[in-house]
Order: sequence, then structure tokens, then C-alpha cells
Amino acid sequence: QVQLVESGGGLVEPGGSLRLSCAASGFTFHAHDMSWYRQTQATGKMLEWVASIGNSGDGARCADFMGGRCTVSRDNARNLLHLQLTDLKISDSGKYFCSKDRGPNPRGQGIWVTVSS
Repeated sequence: QVQLVESGGGLVEPGGSLRLSCAASGFTFHAHDMSWYRQTQATGKMLEWVASIGNSGDGARCADFMGGRCTVSRDNARNLLHLQLTDLKISDSGKYFCSKDRGPNPRGQGIWVTVSS
């Protein structure tokens, strides 16, 4: 079955950077678009779309609210999805999820990102 495992989260100071990764298995990774979503204090339990990328790496796009602080990429040879976050703000703190295709499901268990001084 579909398995998505996020890694790379943690504690970072405001202005810092993190690279999140998502290891995918159980499906033909290179045939599917992939996405990132998050839950923050502002969204509560609702999932907020962060980024998506086409199956071949085309059409990589981040949400407008990230203001250029986000880069989504993938490594189809290794079944990995990445999310590079820069100039992190306290409001970016939350749980980040990778998902198969463009919607929020199915998704991984999520990884915590805490931005704090």
C-alpha cells in the first residue's frame, strides 16, 4: 500500500532553513504528481496546501503565501520528494505532510517544524 514517510523537520530559529524529505513506496512514484500540506496554529486542524510538483518534475509551484521561500523538488530515481524552506518565520511552525497526487490524501504521518528563538 501507499507509504509516505516525512523527515528533516525540527527546531530552527527565525530566518533559518530546513529541507524536508518524503520517502515514497507502494506505488509508481514517477507516475504521480506529489504535494506538501501543513497544519499550523493559524489553520488548526485544517490542511493548508504548500506546494506541488508534476510527476516528471515539471510544474513545481509553491503557495503564494510562502513568498518565494519555498522550493519543491523530487528525485524519481530514489522515490524522494523534497521541500526546501528558507527564511522561516514563527508562523511557519506546524506539521508538514507529503501527499500523493494533488490532494491531501493519502498522506504521510507528518513531520514537525518548529520555528523559535
